Amino acid sequence: MSTRVHPFPKNKDFSPKVRHKFASKIFNNLYKMSADGPGVSRATYGPGETAAMKYCAEVAESEGLSTYFDDAGNLVIELTGQAPDAPFIICGSHLDSVPQGGNFDGAAGVVAGLLAVIRMKREGVTPPRNIHVMALRGEESAWFGQCYLGSGALFGKLTKEDLARKHRSTGKSLEDYMLELGVKTNRILAGDNLLDANSIAGYIELHIEQGPVMVARNLPVAIVTGLRGNIRHQEIICHGDAGHAGAVPRWLRHDAVLATADLLHRLDTHWAALQERGLDLVVTTGMLMTNKDDHAMSRIPGECQFCLEIRSQSIDTLEAFYQLVRTEAKGVSSARGVSFEFDERSLAAPAMMNDRWIKRLLECCEENGLESEAIPSGAGHDAAVFSNAGVPSAMIFVRNENGSHNPKESMKIEDFMYGVDVLHAALLNPPL
Repeated sequence: MSTRVHPFPKNKDFSPKVRHKFASKIFNNLYKMSADGPGVSRATYGPGETAAMKYCAEVAESEGLSTYFDDAGNLVIELTGQAPDAPFIICGSHLDSVPQGGNFDGAAGVVAGLLAVIRMKREGVTPPRNIHVMALRGEESAWFGQCYLGSGALFGKLTKEDLARKHRSTGKSLEDYMLELGVKTNRILAGDNLLDANSIAGYIELHIEQGPVMVARNLPVAIVTGLRGNIRHQEIICHGDAGHAGAVPRWLRHDAVLATADLLHRLDTHWAALQERGLDLVVTTGMLMTNKDDHAMSRIPGECQFCLEIRSQSIDTLEAFYQLVRTEAKGVSSARGVSFEFDERSLAAPAMMNDRWIKRLLECCEENGLESEAIPSGAGHDAAVFSNAGVPSAMIFVRNENGSHNPKESMKIEDFMYGVDVLHAALLNPPL
């Protein structure tokens, strides 16, 4: 499809009704350009993510806003404020998706920021500070096994090993994809700060809630208090011994699948015990498989591959549980005569949101007649990277049915526009 069809002529007003239609059209266009089976696929540093960024840039430029791609490949849309030399405010999110994911995860935050600054531009309102709407690259870990790539690159957090990570489908490295887009990988590899945290007055990210809390509490909008961090292994391989399913007795088997199941059961038992003690923790194995080239119904599996993700709002809980993982892996290896091969561990630290911004956003909800609450985020977001870099950060959640990372995301545009109104109010009167 052509992305150069602007949703509405510039001579139209920007009343609530028009803004509603404007948002719907943008989301529809993003869906059409990245539809993949039942959902959307916008791969990190790939054509779908880039096309979505270029489309948003074209919409912004048609409204008289300036745009550019920074040294990490992130899209930046600028609106000049009353104090152009003072620290600026960033709002935005990411545009990549998981494979066959939903259309609103990430994109809602970019579109919200875009709508907020277009409204200011059309109404002739100048905000107190410059506003940068950012579409950040690579928030999702699904493609290269590491999250927060675009935001992490800004603050010197990506390593040589990160840039060497292989794409899940093509096998090409992250660095190869970056170079094709003109990203300054030499600066990233040098650990340079591509963005000075002291130049940022605040980072605000609107995002759909990816769990059921807001639906259960009938809240269209909520304000986030903190974000879980995570420890991940994209690939763990259990090596056992293949054998004939009928000829090898149980006591002589080194079954990789049963060993993996044993390890996961032990971890689940620890998880249950820690939750009973009130610790914040979630543990997930989203992929588990035997080797498709040699598995068979009549064969004892000699190899089993799986991934592991641990999340918590406490770095101490993350590290303590991770030590349990390695200890239990040794125990299973000894008991069953197998071995576990772990790939490189990735860590995304937990983060707390800024108290002043939380208070201001709750006030903005009240000013817009919205009942709201402050709630934690079970998922990770780019806001964690900004917060841990020392930037005052905050998040607005918008109600969303059917969870996320699936095609059934069901954010109502009415709820989204409530969130945009809160964002708009905060940008015009930030807690500086």
